[in-house]
Amino acid sequence: MSTALLREPLLHFLVIGGLLFTIDHFTVSRSDDPRMIVVGADVDNEARQIFTASRGHEPDAAELKALRQVWLDNEVLYREGLALQVDKGDQAIRERVIFKALSVIDAAVKLPPVDAKQLRDWFEAHRAKYDEPARYDFDEAALAGKATESEVRSFVDALNGGLPGDARAGLRVYKGRPLANQEQGYGPDFAGELEKSPPGRWAAFKTRDGWRAMRLNAIAPFRPAVFESLGTVVYQDWKDAVASEQRTAAVRALARKYRIRFEAPAK
Repeated sequence: MSTALLREPLLHFLVIGGLLFTIDHFTVSRSDDPRMIVVGADVDNEARQIFTASRGHEPDAAELKALRQVWLDNEVLYREGLALQVDKGDQAIRERVIFKALSVIDAAVKLPPVDAKQLRDWFEAHRAKYDEPARYDFDEAALAGKATESEVRSFVDALNGGLPGDARAGLRVYKGRPLANQEQGYGPDFAGELEKSPPGRWAAFKTRDGWRAMRLNAIAPFRPAVFESLGTVVYQDWKDAVASEQRTAAVRALARKYRIRFEAPAK
């Protein structure tokens, strides 16, 4: 998530992977100066708690930095919304104020003209979004507990000798899994080893969680995207990206009106 957060041009206002920052800005500012914003330990604590509940692990340093920026963008929008009095009738509900302030910014977004060559260049720069990755069908016969390498290899021999995959283990069947999914589940080296495995034959694989018995069934090859068949989709994605970049720039420009102090990250 960290690299995606830091690269993504779209502004992740309000919600980012299920995260909603609701810290009262008056308690966070800790100052009578409305132009002072303090990004402190309470922001970090809420980010850690909600991120961990959503993702299953604590944010690393890069992820925490990105989450702090999300909160700061929201805080600037919230204060600008209050200054514009868009909270009228909402009883100062934070997320509604932020959305209303953002709508004011949206009204000023003006997309530049774009021709076919510029769209194609943008498509090539973002080709990974459109290419169809190679996909793998494979099975896993999962032994109970943390099996040793020798136990898994012995089990693999039995499987290749005709033992059903679910005879002594839970049989898991995976269809159409791309490399990124495999790397996330089993570790960065697993996918390359699986690809070299003979289809239809069980083998022992070392994964980040220990040794596993697996069988490659089929590989659907990589298919590059064709710009001519995606013109409408690419144009819409380009519009969304450019508009989001303009929103980001506008909010960061507003932030220059404030004095922002970052406290040491919470431990």
